[in-house]
Amino acid sequence: MRSCLYSCEVMHHRLFPAEHQFSYKVFMFYLDIDEDLSHLKLLSKNKFNWFSFFDKDHHDIREFLKTKNIECKRITVLTNARTLGYVFNPISFYFCFDGEDQPVCAIAEVSNTHKERKLYLLDSSLKLRIRKHFYVSPFSELDTEFEFIFKLPSEFMQMRVDDYKDCKRILLTSLMGTRRRLNDMNLLLYGLRFPLITVKIIFLIYWQALKLRMKGLHFWRKKENMHLQKDFIKV
Repeated sequence: MRSCLYSCEVMHHRLFPAEHQFSYKVFMFYLDIDEDLSHLKLLSKNKFNWFSFFDKDHHDIREFLKTKNIECKRITVLTNARTLGYVFNPISFYFCFDGEDQPVCAIAEVSNTHKERKLYLLDSSLKLRIRKHFYVSPFSELDTEFEFIFKLPSEFMQMRVDDYKDCKRILLTSLMGTRRRLNDMNLLLYGLRFPLITVKIIFLIYWQALKLRMKGLHFWRKKENMHLQKDFIKV
């Protein structure tokens, strides 16, 4: 079985214009999107369960790759699954492999709380720095740059997404995890340890936003600078 779970820690450290840091524990699913997981009792594809992976919660990555003239044999995704029907994924990480199981590219699927998502394509180096041109955090300007630095998940997993403004790093974000077997026992244990985990994720987003607001950071509204919001997908 290629699919697994990762026991993770998420860390955010804002450096500018005010320092703000937090971290929290989560777990995530690392799934081969073509793998048959029907033997699992607590995880389903495209139907309700304690944990569910729905295709409609994500972009059609194969169609996206066709538009870029990229061919691959296997696709995996590191993401949150629905928990009792609810999910919010700030970011999902796709890895695309050739017939020799070597990485062809990776894709960062970034979502915001306005039901929009945007795809960022990384080449086989699994690194990219690019203008975001997407409304993610209301405390970051739209012309800041994302720097994605991914590593292929193995026994350990580490992803970084940092923000740069005028060549200055202003926000550090990391996701680190340890591989765990994907079976019903671990699904039960993580389900009990992290009840309603996807609700926790959206709550923490708003909670940390409130703290930043109280620190006096400028709040960029969605309707501002619409011309800088480019190539996103409304879902």
